[in-house]
Amino acid sequence: MEARNVKTVEDAIALIEARQLTHIKVGVFDIDGILRGKYMSTKKFKSALKGGFGFCDVVLGWDSADELYDNVTFTGWHTGYPDAPVRVLPDTCRELPFEDTVFFLAEFIGEAEAICPRGVLRAQIARAEALGLFANTALEYEFFVFEETPNSVREKGYRDLKPIAPGMFGYSVIRNSVWAEFYDALLQTAEEMDFPIEGLHEETGPGVVEAAIGVDAILASADKAGLFKTFTKVVAQRNDLMATFMAKWSPDYPGQSGHLHISLNHADGSSAFYDPDGEAGMSPLMRHFVAGCQALMPDLLCMISPTINSFSRMVPGAWAPTNATWGVENRTCALRVIPGSPKSQRLEYRVGAADGNPYLGLAAVLGSGLYGIENKLELKPGIVGNAYTQEIPKELQLPMTLWDSAQALKNSDAARSIFGDPFVEHFAATREWEEREFRKAITDWELRRYFEII
Repeated sequence: MEARNVKTVEDAIALIEARQLTHIKVGVFDIDGILRGKYMSTKKFKSALKGGFGFCDVVLGWDSADELYDNVTFTGWHTGYPDAPVRVLPDTCRELPFEDTVFFLAEFIGEAEAICPRGVLRAQIARAEALGLFANTALEYEFFVFEETPNSVREKGYRDLKPIAPGMFGYSVIRNSVWAEFYDALLQTAEEMDFPIEGLHEETGPGVVEAAIGVDAILASADKAGLFKTFTKVVAQRNDLMATFMAKWSPDYPGQSGHLHISLNHADGSSAFYDPDGEAGMSPLMRHFVAGCQALMPDLLCMISPTINSFSRMVPGAWAPTNATWGVENRTCALRVIPGSPKSQRLEYRVGAADGNPYLGLAAVLGSGLYGIENKLELKPGIVGNAYTQEIPKELQLPMTLWDSAQALKNSDAARSIFGDPFVEHFAATREWEEREFRKAITDWELRRYFEII
């Protein structure tokens, strides 16, 4: 049996026994979209398949550097960091090309489900299905690749890093031919692990690559995006390279995007977004959906752009939107309506950076769009021309810092109605923590500006 043919607990057990596996790898995604996991013995894993298992809830209570949040109530020293129940997802079984075993995703259940990123997205999918709507999505990521290792970047203090290629050379056949071994390894891993890449090319910038992951139902799409980011890093490091999905690693080059594409279908498979008689092929339902995304983008920005570094990318002229604007085939806007056929009509949410958690990003897009449908929000006139140079109403201006974005989420009645108080309180607190941690840092800019002169 092939790993991707596993659908049930019985299938998973049959595969494990047929291959005589002694250990299985299991992982869950944390608040920052980082895959945390471990090996489990076959005996333990079979038990977990049937009855779940406990995973220390610190995974939802620490940051990307394993520093403990001091301002969340869900878990902490006050709770003793107990195990939280987790269920294994048999239909996420995947081959591990580099190992003699297979991999399964898991997700938190019980009280933790309200803040588990996968659980947050599933709740929005349930809202859509209650309306008879089903989302298909695809994500595309830009990332930089360096001739470095985890040790060398630390030894260099993250300075003077060497990209795999110099200069600007977008869509270069020369570059991707010279580095064919890395490209081939990534493409092959993506196929074997079922996050197939539709397009892979050099972007403009030294060592920057863009990948488009194939479209799928929204939950499967989020799984694929999270695995793509994780195993792109694995493939790079196994080839003595490093990949980064930071939103902006250098002030000299454009930031790295994580654009989200979404469309909605009815239960019979027909497009809910397409109307041949509508403006740019938009159905009334799509107009409400886009209006919801536009109206709530300022409130939900930290779910899309969740790090300090995310906001370094959002400056005029850097291909990153700075206001909640929409337009037809307009890449200067935050929301790009892409007209086409019933199959291709979709919305591109362009605010997203490569550092975002795909589960929370897609939850924000779907949740806000459904809010627009449920409340029949009317779509404002779209932007024609350069959105950066046009006057935008105050209510559509995006927060400028992660702290302000966290306050917008925390103070949003709409966000609380969509995602619930437990998630909003927890996630806003984690973003406030991130900002407070940054305030402790002394940057190179400060040293250059103040050390001698002030």
